[in-house]
Amino acid sequence: MRDDTSIEISVLSGLGAIDAGEWDACACPETADGGRPHDPFTTHRFLSALERSGSVGAGTGWRPHHLVARAEGQIIAVAPLYAKTHSQGEYVFDHNWAHAYERAGGRYYPKLQCAVPFTPATGRRFLTRPGYETAGQAALVQGAVQLAAENRLSSLHVTFCTETEAEAGRAMGLMHRTGQQFHWRNDGYSDFDAFLATLASRKRKAIRKERRTAQAFGGTIRTLTGDAIRPAHWDAFWNFYQDTGARKWGMPYLTRDFFERAHESLRGDIALVLAERDGREVAGALNFIGRDTLYGRYWGCVEEHPCLHFETCYYQAIDFAIAQGLATVEAGAQGAHKLARGYMPVTTHSLHWIADPGFSDAVERYLEAERAAVDEEIEVLTAYGPFRKTRTEET
Repeated sequence: MRDDTSIEISVLSGLGAIDAGEWDACACPETADGGRPHDPFTTHRFLSALERSGSVGAGTGWRPHHLVARAEGQIIAVAPLYAKTHSQGEYVFDHNWAHAYERAGGRYYPKLQCAVPFTPATGRRFLTRPGYETAGQAALVQGAVQLAAENRLSSLHVTFCTETEAEAGRAMGLMHRTGQQFHWRNDGYSDFDAFLATLASRKRKAIRKERRTAQAFGGTIRTLTGDAIRPAHWDAFWNFYQDTGARKWGMPYLTRDFFERAHESLRGDIALVLAERDGREVAGALNFIGRDTLYGRYWGCVEEHPCLHFETCYYQAIDFAIAQGLATVEAGAQGAHKLARGYMPVTTHSLHWIADPGFSDAVERYLEAERAAVDEEIEVLTAYGPFRKTRTEET
C-alpha cells in the first residue's frame, strides 16, 4: 500500500450492512487455508449471532457502530465497535472511573467500546487484511477517536486486545491498561497424566481426588462438537446459563435466541461439555474452539455435586485441548482458584482514550500504578503455582 493512499472510514449500524466474506477477510484471513480462525469471536457469524438474537442492539446498552476502512477500492480493515450506556459485560472494570467523573460533574456515558460483547478473551480488535496492518490499524484508531470526539463522548475503550495492538496503541497516544487471567498451557502432553506428572505431588493428588469425586456424581460426562450437538442440548444449557447469570450478574446477557443462532452457524466452533444423570443433563460448560486455543465461556448446573464445576470447566477442557493438540485453554475472567488446577497467571491488555484532559491525566497516573501492581501480583502468583520446582522431586 502506498504511503499517499487515502483511507475512508465509515460506520455501520450492524453486521447486516457488510458481506460476511469482506468482514472475515479482515477478521480471520488465516482461514483462507480452510482452517479455524485464531478465535471465532470477531468473525461475522459470531458477532451477527449477537445482533440477530437481540443480545446486543437497541435496549441492551450495546449499540453497534462498527468501523470499516476502505482504500484503493477495497475494505482493508474493520473493528467491532459499540456505543455503551453502561459498563456491564466488559470484564475490564471502569465503574470507578465513571463514578469519579460523574461526581466531578462530567457525563461518562455514552462511551465507545471496541470489544467483543460479554467475551473476556484476548484477540485482535483492529482487524486488517494482510499487508495493511500498519495503515489499517492507524486508520481504525484515528477513526474511533474522531467518532468519540465529534459526538462528544467521554471516552474510547479497546478491551482484551493483543499485546502487539497495545504497544501500537500506546505509540498512537492511547493509554495502556493491564489485567490478569489464568490460562493453561499445553507443553506437548500426551495425556492428562503427563500433565499431572509436572505438578508437585500434593497438587497432583488433590486434582486426582477432585476428578474422582466429580466422576462419582452418578452419571456420565461427555464433550460434544459440531453436528453431535442437538437442539435439545441447548434447552438444557439455557437452564444452566440462566442459573449462573442470575447468581453472578442479575440477569443473563445472552438471549435464548442466541443459542438458536449458535446452533445454526457456530456449532462447529463449539465444544459443549454436558454432565448427564438419570437421562437428564444436570450441568454443562460451553467452550469455543480457536485455531490453537480453547476458550471457556459459560458454566451452569441444575444440581449441585462436589467438584463437578472443576471437572466440567477445567479438567475436561484440558483433556479436550490435549486430544486436539491445542496449545492453550483460556478459562475466562478472574478466579485465583484456577491456579491450583494448573492455570497460570498471564497479562491481559486494553487501551483507553479519555476526552477530558484533566481526567485523562488522573487516569494515566492510576494506570501506571496499577500496571506495577499487576506485574507484582503475577510474579507472586506464578511463584505459588502447582508445578514442581525441580524435575527431581519424588513422585
